[in-house]
Amino acid sequence: MSGRSEARRFILQMLFLLDQNPEADTQRIDRQAALEFRDPQLRNFIRRILDGIRLQRTKLDQQIRQTAHNWRLERMAITDRNVLRLGLYEMLHEGTPAPVAINEAVEIAREFGSENSAAFVNGILDRLNPHSRSTKPQTAPAPDENTGPEAGAQQEHG
Repeated sequence: MSGRSEARRFILQMLFLLDQNPEADTQRIDRQAALEFRDPQLRNFIRRILDGIRLQRTKLDQQIRQTAHNWRLERMAITDRNVLRLGLYEMLHEGTPAPVAINEAVEIAREFGSENSAAFVNGILDRLNPHSRSTKPQTAPAPDENTGPEAGAQQEHG
């Protein structure tokens, strides 16, 4: 697994922490990143992404809400909504090619989310892809009781 892939997993864990505790000590997060990542470029990547998501969270969440209108953001599994924030932020603000950002997000969702998380994240991020030439509708399909993050929200890991 590449260094950036590992850094993204760390970022997800920190987003999970910040979602649960918005007042978490960011210096402690930096210290933990320094312990886990020797490469200063990776630590820089982590800090830049975390800071960016925190600054852009309202806009990111608004875009996710508009696309997944059948899913209230607050009711999504915490892992799924943070993976969506991460993937969307990378596509819009980091210059990460959409296929790379989506693939990384799907892999993280598969690892940390429920059995339905990967498909859910893939569908939403694909619709949010700013470079898509697709004519797909800009809303997620209506969820049913056997699909989407709600189906496995209780199985969430983090």
